[in-house]
Amino acid sequence: MKILIAPSIIAADFSKLAEEIKKVEAAGADLLHIDIMDGHFVPNITFGPGQVEAIKKVSGLPLDVHLMIENPFKFLNDFIKAGADIITVHIETVSTSSFKSQLKKIKGSKVRLGAALNPNTSLKKIEPIIDLLDFVLLMSVNPGFCGQKFMPIVYSKITGLRKKFRFDIEVDGGVNSENGSKLVSCGANVLAAGSFIFNATDANSAIRSLRG
Repeated sequence: MKILIAPSIIAADFSKLAEEIKKVEAAGADLLHIDIMDGHFVPNITFGPGQVEAIKKVSGLPLDVHLMIENPFKFLNDFIKAGADIITVHIETVSTSSFKSQLKKIKGSKVRLGAALNPNTSLKKIEPIIDLLDFVLLMSVNPGFCGQKFMPIVYSKITGLRKKFRFDIEVDGGVNSENGSKLVSCGANVLAAGSFIFNATDANSAIRSLRG
């Protein structure tokens, strides 16, 4: 599968966000990863639909919107209207029956809906809906803050998931050139990286290093 790189804008310089987005676009990014945090499910607050809409106006890249929030389906339509192309919802925050219901509602649309799992959440949690998902995101840090240390527990989860899941598997948290190749060899094909890309002297080289 093609390896896709998704710079996570939580690590960008917000005082010049449009410029930062253009920088990673020029460097070869495939997606823009946008972490939505509500201060409840995770201990931080970031963006809302308005910011996603503004980002859509300055970027031609698909927007990979990661909802780290309670009651995500309450806001699903707002983020779709704002321009999200991919939306991942934490399986810890919803029931599998509500997930099935939402998947049916957006079936046939251009929006791809996936499940995100925290490091200590078992893959068994998504087994009832795995055949319906467009995307799975595996956290390799505890969600809430950028710059955390990568958790190797994700390697076995990727391998286990890839045996059952033929679509995109994304990894988010502490991704860099030291672990990128192993993540890919385990079966991940979408790498979300924040600090590693936005803090790099050369974003182009950083993105190339993740592709292996």
